[in-house]
Amino acid sequence: MQGKTTGKGEKIPLISVIVPVWNEQRGINSLVRHVRELARGLDVEILVADGHPDATTLAALDEPAVIRVRAPQGRAVQMNAGAAGATGDILLFLHADTRLPGDAFRKVAGAVALGFRAGAFDLAIDSGHPWLWLVARVASLRSRLERLPYGDQAHFFDAGYFRELGGYAEIPIMEDVELFRRVRRAGERIRILPDRAVTSARRWEKEGMLQRTLANWWLRLRYALGADPEDLAGRYRPHSENTERT
Repeated sequence: MQGKTTGKGEKIPLISVIVPVWNEQRGINSLVRHVRELARGLDVEILVADGHPDATTLAALDEPAVIRVRAPQGRAVQMNAGAAGATGDILLFLHADTRLPGDAFRKVAGAVALGFRAGAFDLAIDSGHPWLWLVARVASLRSRLERLPYGDQAHFFDAGYFRELGGYAEIPIMEDVELFRRVRRAGERIRILPDRAVTSARRWEKEGMLQRTLANWWLRLRYALGADPEDLAGRYRPHSENTERT
């Protein structure tokens, strides 16, 4: 196993942080710094998988050590492309507008060491609004009950197990739920860590808090009832955004 031994004698495996991006050039270096600060000298590699044909986010990266991955557009496609280039023992998938909790890497490594081959964090939303606090708490409770965490909860996997699963289904939406459905059907234990990954409130603020929340719940229900992800994707994003973001 790769990785480093800390001063306390604990073995921390190499963790690959895979970030799918589309037009995230303004915030990507802040995200890289965030990951480096949390790593605190641990063995963590960062892969940024850009789905933009001009690779605009990759062009904005300051740190040469970040592994740059060009991929076709689509969050699932980009995450799989990043995973294909990763060398870590553990894969952690981080959305560009999400931040990890403190000591995230030790917590993830500890969960995998206990035999959990798939997991995620609880969710928080970066807002002081009571409604979004409630939305995050409901999402965390749902993911604990169903063991189906969303992608903005920072999925992590034992790397070998992720490849055994075949990665994310390359569908335009609900790839996060679909993958954990497979994990759950296989009878695999799924660890939801109580520490909270904090995701941006930008979508709720742009589209309206109640409207976005109800739309999310309706999409989740329709997918559970068998709706086609291609159809859901068109409804999840306003038409003008369909070719602008993953």
